[in-house]
Amino acid sequence: MVVPERRLHSVEEAAELLNFGRSTAFEEIRLGRLRTVRVGRRRLVPTEYVDEYVELLKHEAQAAA
Repeated sequence: MVVPERRLHSVEEAAELLNFGRSTAFEEIRLGRLRTVRVGRRRLVPTEYVDEYVELLKHEAQAAA
């Protein structure tokens, strides 16, 4: 049986994927740089928003060079 890849991550899981802490993740969310969705009372980060955030970082790095 093939287990499908998870598409929604908790903020803590997204922070771990991005290799930084929970507080940094919430700060990036507050700043609007890392987007989330609400499911009930939970705030979740879709995989594509994690990828979008990485692309934002790459774009910022290129602009600064």
